[in-house]
Amino acid sequence: MTDADAVTSLPPVAILGAGSMGGAILRGLVAAGLADGGVTATNRTIAKAAELAELEGVTSVALEANPRGNIEAAARADIVLIGVKPGMVPDLLDEIAPHLRPGAIVVSLAAGVTLATFARHLGDDVATLRSMPNTPSLVGKGVTGLAAGPAASVDDVAAVRALFETVGAVLEVPEAQIDALSTISGSGPAYVFLLVEEFTKAAVRMGFDDDQARLLAEQTFIGATTLLDASDVDPAELRRRVTSPKGTTERAVAVLQEAHLDDVFTRGAEAALARAKELAAGS
Repeated sequence: MTDADAVTSLPPVAILGAGSMGGAILRGLVAAGLADGGVTATNRTIAKAAELAELEGVTSVALEANPRGNIEAAARADIVLIGVKPGMVPDLLDEIAPHLRPGAIVVSLAAGVTLATFARHLGDDVATLRSMPNTPSLVGKGVTGLAAGPAASVDDVAAVRALFETVGAVLEVPEAQIDALSTISGSGPAYVFLLVEEFTKAAVRMGFDDDQARLLAEQTFIGATTLLDASDVDPAELRRRVTSPKGTTERAVAVLQEAHLDDVFTRGAEAALARAKELAAGS
């Protein structure tokens, strides 16, 4: 049983900057029935706010209509998610800091913004967590990395974990591992999409038209990952079950292994990590 299964409701939540990721989490909360405490979501424009206004238990605020929307949302929430662009985070934290409830938990959705930055703007006594969700959260199949700040209690972490489990799995890590985690789960969907792209091109080269090639490649990946999700064995064992001795798949897998995919994926992840460190350093 996950924490999300155990938790029947959450306290009032504010999502400041409910864009794609914040909106996904918002919809996850509503679908899981965890929005009973009330959720306030802010967006810059009236049009964006209107997209969320019909969700049950949600108050959707347009900042162009109510410039104090972020302050008011934060002031009535026990969990505050910061979903604005990274460059906008410091000013937003300064704006809401005087209005936070005692004991409020502040959670970052912003890539590259450290817990130290949150502490500088909110104070060392505010419970903060840094999260790294990925795009499959949009369909409830995400992985979120979660790193707790020093002021966050066990109960604080449990509440935030339950929130993110509405859109997928959660892995708690030290903040020092968040960037490395992002190279796997954060960037990882792009790696999978690249494999599907190349597999599709291979099908075209084998004589299938574009629509047939796309169907073959995409449904093969979707089917394989669904099978993996439903199985109680690891991917290596599933691969062995498809790979008959001296058969066609064995020959193909040998070619792929000769390409040193282990090294390719490691170097790719390392390149992403190096870039994450550059971004954190402001370069």
